[in-house]
Amino acid sequence: MSKIAIFYGPEGGSVNRVADKIKELIGEDKVEMVAVKNASAADLEKYDKIIFGLSTVGKDTWDSSFSSNDWGKFLPEISKVDYSNKTVAVFGLGDHVTYAHAFVDHIGLLGKELMKNDAVLVGPVDTEGYEFEESDAVVDGKFIGLPLDEDFEPEMTDERVTAWVEQIKPDFGF
Repeated sequence: MSKIAIFYGPEGGSVNRVADKIKELIGEDKVEMVAVKNASAADLEKYDKIIFGLSTVGKDTWDSSFSSNDWGKFLPEISKVDYSNKTVAVFGLGDHVTYAHAFVDHIGLLGKELMKNDAVLVGPVDTEGYEFEESDAVVDGKFIGLPLDEDFEPEMTDERVTAWVEQIKPDFGF
């Protein structure tokens, strides 16, 4: 069985804790953690099964060609890879109170960039049970990845992560 790569960033904080929880649920021996800070397209091409994990970065960060944000630097690398034969999922952290009009937009921005290169994202999540007003991560009535709010709903993270890992299990084959 090939390893599942979790590309995550920024290093430290909540996104790391969630990535570690996902790794634990899948099985530590089945997962390789890759920080996006120094990752490249060549790193992405090594894996057939990829989970991306990111925290809120804001649309201005994605659009800036001079961003110092880890994901801002990594996004051009994502565009260099063909995902047609890869299994891909995304989770992201957001703030549904302060950013109710842009809740986990970064999941949508990343997901749409992946889909431009033939990615089929697995692990959509129903919007029921989430409070927000708008999100670029909602496609056809569902989030295209797992949204989490560690700022205002940390007590829901473990349950949501566990359910999502069970959901993606058949697609990733672990």
